[in-house]
Amino acid sequence: MEEWYREYRDYAFAIAYRMLGTAADAEDVVQDCFAALQQTPPEEVHNSKAYITRITVNRCLNLLHSARKQRETYVGEWLPEPVGSTAPTDQPEEWAERKSMVSYAFLVLLERLKPLERAVFVLREAFQYEYKEIAELLGLTDSNCRQLYSRSRKRLAQAAPSDGDNRSADDDVQLPPMTPADTPARKRMLERFTAAFMSHDVPSMLELLAEQPVFVSDGGGIVHTVMRPMTVRKGVLALLTSRRVLNRLREAEISTAMLNGEEQLVFRHEGQVAAALCLEFTAEGKHIQGVYLMVNPQKLGYIR
Repeated sequence: MEEWYREYRDYAFAIAYRMLGTAADAEDVVQDCFAALQQTPPEEVHNSKAYITRITVNRCLNLLHSARKQRETYVGEWLPEPVGSTAPTDQPEEWAERKSMVSYAFLVLLERLKPLERAVFVLREAFQYEYKEIAELLGLTDSNCRQLYSRSRKRLAQAAPSDGDNRSADDDVQLPPMTPADTPARKRMLERFTAAFMSHDVPSMLELLAEQPVFVSDGGGIVHTVMRPMTVRKGVLALLTSRRVLNRLREAEISTAMLNGEEQLVFRHEGQVAAALCLEFTAEGKHIQGVYLMVNPQKLGYIR
């Protein structure tokens, strides 16, 4: 059991986090998975990886179905939970960790999928399972899995950000990368955004924003914040450059941190993380498409 835990613990967490969007729930699923495995006679486990995958995915599906009802009463908008990650170096193990991460913007995008679509997409796209293997894990047919995967790709392609309006929803459309892309160009955009945000610089912020940006904030009913998504460029611009709205962020200690494998902004009060702001860029990388502000303290615990 200890050997299985060492070998598959991170793998199970990677599946659960992509499925659920919350690190805390993913941790619970992993613990439940190995607790159940401990109660299973070894002779019944013919393929340990497949067995762990099946338990993990099924527990995530159960949670996702119940979460849909819970989110009906969630105060304000619900966003995935950002997690801290290691800054990239030349160490092979750290590059392996980076490759296993999922970018925050893609995690937001995955919220558009229904639970079963999400399960098939994650297993196929992130972990390269064959349709036959997915079908066996989920108790479906190969045909069902192909249809669910195709449907999920189209749904995500339609929602993916772009600087143009010529997006296609065909099966062969290129989705935005699931893995993080912490490039020098992205860092420069982050620096420009930070300078414009801190100085209320309207012209500079206007240059940075895409034609149809979105601003979403998650306070969970615990911290007062903007309750509804802002999807109009003029409105997002006003929010980000106002001298009253979000001003408490400018009064905090601001720094950058690696969140989900990419450099993002973290705000601290008296050394404690008070907020995280994650930016999503258009496919061409020229403009900011999404601004996601996490101020719910229950979703800031995995930032280091």
